[in-house]
Amino acid sequence: MLQSLLIVLHVLSVVIWVGGMFFAWMFTRPAAVEALEPPQRLKLWNGIFRRFFPWVWATIIAILVSGYGYIFLIFGGMGSAGLYVHAMNGLGFVMIALFLHVFFAPYRRLARAVAAEDWQEGGRHLAQIRMIVGWNTLLGILVIAIGAGGRYLV
Repeated sequence: MLQSLLIVLHVLSVVIWVGGMFFAWMFTRPAAVEALEPPQRLKLWNGIFRRFFPWVWATIIAILVSGYGYIFLIFGGMGSAGLYVHAMNGLGFVMIALFLHVFFAPYRRLARAVAAEDWQEGGRHLAQIRMIVGWNTLLGILVIAIGAGGRYLV
C-alpha cells in the first residue's frame, strides 16, 4: 500500500510540474504572442507564474518526499537503487536548480517590471524565463522517459 501511495504521489507531482511547463511552452506562449500586445502578455505571464509557482513548490516537496521515501523504504537505500533512479535523481536536482533560479531571479524581476509598467525590461526577463522553462521542460520529459522505461534498459 505504501509503495503505491509513494508512486502515485510521485507521478501526479511530476505530471503537474512538467505538464504545466509543457502546456505553457507549447500552447499558452504561442497563443499569447498571437493574441496579445506586450503589456497584456506580460501581465498574463506574471499572473500565470504567480498561480503556477506555488504548485511547483508543492510538487518539488512531494517529489522529494515520495522519491526518497521510495528509495529508502522500498529499495533499502541508494546503493540498491538502479542506475535509472540515480539518473532521475540527478536530473531532478538540475530541474529544481533551474526552477529556483527562475523563481528567485528573472521571475521577481519580471514581477517588478510589470508593476512598474516597464514593458521592455519585463520582456527581457520573460525571454529569460521562457528559455529556462524550455530546457526544464525537455529535462522533465527526459526524466519521465527514464522513469517509465529505465528499469527495463538495465
